[in-house]
Amino acid sequence: MSAQSGPPTFEIQDDAQGRRIAVLGGDWSLRSLRRRHRGLALDLSRAAQEPDREWDLREIDRLDAAGAVLLFRSWGRALPGRIHLREQHAALFDRLGEAPRLEPAARYAFGDGIAALGARSFDFVMHLASVVTLLGRLSLDFVSLLPRPGRAPWREISAGIYRAGVTALPITALVGFLIGIVVSYLSAQQLRAFGANIFIVNLLGISVLRELGPLLAAILVAGRSGSSMTAQIGVMRLTQELDALSAMGISYSQRLVMPRVVSLSLALPLLVLWTDALALWGGILAAEHALGIGPQLFLLKLPDAVPVANLWLGVGKGAVFGFLIALTACHFGLKIEPDTKSLGQYTTRSVVASITLVILADAVFAILTSHAGLT
Repeated sequence: MSAQSGPPTFEIQDDAQGRRIAVLGGDWSLRSLRRRHRGLALDLSRAAQEPDREWDLREIDRLDAAGAVLLFRSWGRALPGRIHLREQHAALFDRLGEAPRLEPAARYAFGDGIAALGARSFDFVMHLASVVTLLGRLSLDFVSLLPRPGRAPWREISAGIYRAGVTALPITALVGFLIGIVVSYLSAQQLRAFGANIFIVNLLGISVLRELGPLLAAILVAGRSGSSMTAQIGVMRLTQELDALSAMGISYSQRLVMPRVVSLSLALPLLVLWTDALALWGGILAAEHALGIGPQLFLLKLPDAVPVANLWLGVGKGAVFGFLIALTACHFGLKIEPDTKSLGQYTTRSVVASITLVILADAVFAILTSHAGLT
């Protein structure tokens, strides 16, 4: 290989027997080809159209992967039958021949978008039908256990309350406390400008008890406990435990779904109260620092400024949110196929769907109770 190679050359020559030979020489590397790539590709394609064309690559001084790919594509991803080349170049073409062939990306037409929308709509309807079926099974399980409460899975419910409620106390306390500080500081700047410092009690109390407390607790529980429920049921699908329950005639909705739905419906309202308390405490500290309103004055004005209906509304939201999160988590857990890829996909879908349902339900609550607790 020469220290300095000339530009890539390509020409058709006639040998002593009158055969036309494609002779290549010079530097066939990426740096030399970038300006002449289109023209050389066209010339090579034309020369390769003759099946008996003889090729001579022995005068090529430098050949890298870019040049080899250019030549290999012009030959139709196969070496010509009559070719002369150096040994090191032959090894490069051999590696290209062993590489898997990549199919060109499919081009999407307008009809493909309509088909994709139809498939998503059908998938949504199927999920909705499955959720309704699961809800019907739960209703039948509740009815069957009413005359025999001793057969209810009380231990599983108690364990679920501990896992979803008690172990979530630290993270909900931290997030609630910090959100209370943020809301109080931001509100204090606006209220101070209008001389309405005392209205921090109204603003912080209603926003925390009515909206922020239930919504924050539900989103944290959906990402924490909802994903755990989906993964647990999915692992049972992988280990064929669900099949074993069905073989023994045990209702998996009664032993797996009901305890999780009941426990989360009971635990989340308590978490809402805990989050409300920590958020209000963080807001009180921020209000004292920013507006000079002490804790005694804040707590004295709170019952008059914020009707108790806002507290019960937030607790009621927590119960509904807990029911929706647990039902969604169990639904996607039962949909998991016996493979690890499906486990990850449906766990992610469970979290996204749970948070989306919580926000939608909160919007419905806001519309239906727009006048409750505000007068």
